[in-house]
Amino acid sequence: MDFQAIHDSLPLYVHGLGVTLELLLAALLAGGLCALPLAMLRSLPIAWLSRPVWLFTYVIRGTPMLVQLFLLYYGLAQFEGVRNSPAWPWLSSAWFCAIAAFAINTCAYTTEILHGAIKALPAGEIEAAKAMGMSRWVTFRRIVIPSALRRALPAYGNEVVLMLHGTSLASVVTLADLTGAAREMNSTYYLPFEAFLTAAVFYLAITVVLVGLFRAAERRWVAPLQGRH
Repeated sequence: MDFQAIHDSLPLYVHGLGVTLELLLAALLAGGLCALPLAMLRSLPIAWLSRPVWLFTYVIRGTPMLVQLFLLYYGLAQFEGVRNSPAWPWLSSAWFCAIAAFAINTCAYTTEILHGAIKALPAGEIEAAKAMGMSRWVTFRRIVIPSALRRALPAYGNEVVLMLHGTSLASVVTLADLTGAAREMNSTYYLPFEAFLTAAVFYLAITVVLVGLFRAAERRWVAPLQGRH
């Protein structure tokens, strides 16, 4: 183990850590904001509203995220209409395409997680809301959404960790994330074991923090729900 090379490369990894966290937070924020209304539509008994959402989640979950990233960053550039459109400054940006690909991917998975949580809601909670004269929208806002968000926490925690690992794909579109830092260290020192092991330690440390945060959230919001049964 060449610890001196690792030490000399630490500033590179610290910068890569910042890039990775920025990508993760931006993707989760954008994907989560879109997933909640889509999950609500997915749960409605109206085919022309729910089926398009199902198709979106089916296609995105059925294709690799790397392919989706390549389609956005490299694929769209071949169309002259795209290159001449007002959106081209965004679509030519590796940052934008990476965040968009990650956000779309996590949106699809989060939509299905929330949809499952909504469907798993005890019928008694809905019946009680109806008995109190709540409309469908009020029931969704006061009963369904808060309860579904709590029940979705364990599965969503896994999705966040998977998305963290997925951000490692950003290096293939020239972004200097943690994996990109490992590649640069390897190209400088020709030490692949030390380079990628260091990146793995950083990813593991972030994962430990994320898992701890979600476990604390589950104890705070999910455990009381389980105690009702």
